[in-house]
Amino acid sequence: MLAKLAAGKAHGGKPGGIFYALTHRTKNLSGTIMNRRKFCRSAVAAGVAAAFLPGCGKQEPTANRADTSIAAVSIDGAEIELQKAAINELSDSLSGPLMLSGHPQYDAARTIWNGMHDKRPALIARCLSSADVSNAVAFARDNQLLTAVRGGGHSWPGKSVCDGGLMIDLSPLNNVTVDTERQRAHAQGGALLYTLDTETLKHGLVTVAGVVSHTGVGGYTLGGGFGRLNRNYGLAVDNLRGAEIVTADGEVRRVSAEREPDLFWAIRGGGGNFGVVTDFEFQLHPFERSLLSGSILWPVAQARDVLEFYAEWSASLSDAMYVGPVMARLPEVEDVIVMDVVYDGDPAAGEKELAPLRAIGKPVVDGVKLQDYMVLQTVNDVPFGHGIRSYAKSGMVKEWTQGLVDTLIDAYNPRLFLANHVAGGAVKRVGELDTAFPHRNAEIMLVFASGWMDPAQDETMIAEARALYKAVEPYLGGYYDNIEFDRAEATGNYGPAYERLSAVKGQYDSGNLFRLNSNIAPAA
Repeated sequence: MLAKLAAGKAHGGKPGGIFYALTHRTKNLSGTIMNRRKFCRSAVAAGVAAAFLPGCGKQEPTANRADTSIAAVSIDGAEIELQKAAINELSDSLSGPLMLSGHPQYDAARTIWNGMHDKRPALIARCLSSADVSNAVAFARDNQLLTAVRGGGHSWPGKSVCDGGLMIDLSPLNNVTVDTERQRAHAQGGALLYTLDTETLKHGLVTVAGVVSHTGVGGYTLGGGFGRLNRNYGLAVDNLRGAEIVTADGEVRRVSAEREPDLFWAIRGGGGNFGVVTDFEFQLHPFERSLLSGSILWPVAQARDVLEFYAEWSASLSDAMYVGPVMARLPEVEDVIVMDVVYDGDPAAGEKELAPLRAIGKPVVDGVKLQDYMVLQTVNDVPFGHGIRSYAKSGMVKEWTQGLVDTLIDAYNPRLFLANHVAGGAVKRVGELDTAFPHRNAEIMLVFASGWMDPAQDETMIAEARALYKAVEPYLGGYYDNIEFDRAEATGNYGPAYERLSAVKGQYDSGNLFRLNSNIAPAA
C-alpha cells in the first residue's frame, strides 16, 4: 500500500514514485490536507514491518529443512553445493527459522526497500539472538558462502540481499532501550530509526538519526550516519559509544574505545566490512522536541537567487541551524527549489537567523514553524516508500562556488530529485582520522536520485541520474559509501584512513566474508 501511495502515475514517462508522493508533503506544508504524522508514527514503524516481515510478533512457522543438497554461490561467485546435513545442522542451531525457497515467509523476508532488487538467497537465517548470528556466520565461513546482512533492508544499492547465498536477517532484533541515568540508548542490529527516535524522545533525549524513519539503524550508522541534528551533535558514528559485533570467526565481541579500539574505530564509518553488529550503544542528548522546523518552497525560476544567497549565507550559520536545498518537480506546484530547515535551539533566535533566507524572492510555501521534531523526521517516509524502484549517486561538497550553482541550475532535470545531507558544525570539528568516516571537510553531501515504478524505465532513469551526477562531479570530492551503486571497492574514498581500515579488515576478516558492501580489501 505504501508503494502504491508513493508511486502515483509513474508510467508513460510522467514523473512518479518519489516525485508524485512529494505532492503530499507540499500539501502538508501548506496545511491544505489532513495531517499524516499520526499515520507515519503508527504505520511506518508497525505497518511496514507487518507488510515486509509477515508474522511480526507472532509465532514463526517451523523452519524448512532440506530434503536434498541445494545449489548455492560462493564468496567468489562460483557455483557450489550445500549438503543436506549441513543445512539441517544450521537449522537446528538457530532459535529463529532458517528459510529456503518455498518457506511461507521466504518471499517477504528477501524483499528489501528498493524495488529494483529482486534477489533469491539460497538460505535466509532469521536471527533472534547474537548466538544465532554467530552460528550463521560460522556456517557461511565454513562453506565459503556468499553472505548478505539485512538490518532494516534499506540498502539503496541492494547489498542486504544476494542471489544464491546466505541472507543473515536481523529484523527480529529490533528493540531499543534507554538508560536515562547514563543518557545512553541500546539499539539492536535490526532496529529502525523510527524506533530509535521515538523511544529516546519519550525521555526528553535524542541522538542523531537519519531523514527517512524506516531506515535501519545498522547500515545507516556503520556508513557514518547523517541527520538533521548532526551540526550540533556530530554524525551517528560520533555518538556511538560501543557495539556488539559478530566477526568472521563467529566470535561475539563487545567493542568500544577501550576494548578492541581498532575494530571500534573501523566500524565508525567503515560500513559492514568487519562483521555483523547486533547492538549499538549511542550517546543521548537532552532535547526539546518542539522546535522550529519545516520547509520553504520557491519556484525553480528563482533557484539562482536562492542558491547564490545560500552559498554565501550558509557558511556562517550557527551549529543549531540545519538548512539544505532540494530541487524537484512537484505536480501541484511544478518545479521548485526547497530549503528544509531544523533549528535546534531557542525558536526566537532561530527566527532571527532564518529571516534573511525568508526574504529572498517570493516563496510559494513557507512551512517553517514551531512543531514536533518527528514531523520532519517522518515527512520523507512515503515519498521514499518501500517498493519504489530507485537509483542514486552522491558527492561531497567542500565549498559552494559559482560554478557549482550554475551547474546545478543548468543541469536540472525535473525527472530527478536533488537532495542533500548538510554537514559542517560539529561534523567538521572531528579529526579526519578520529573515526573511519573520511569526509569531515564537506559542507554538504548532494544526492542525485531517481524514483519510478515501471521496470521498463530502469535504463532511462539510471542513465539520467548518472548524467546529472557527471555534470556536477567536477565540484565534488568523494561520495557516501552507503548509497553507492557503481563502485565495488572503496579504495579511493577513504583517503589516509584506508591503510588502517585494510589492516583491521585483514585482522578480523582476512577471507573477506563480508564483501557485500563498499568493500575494503583485507591486508595480507
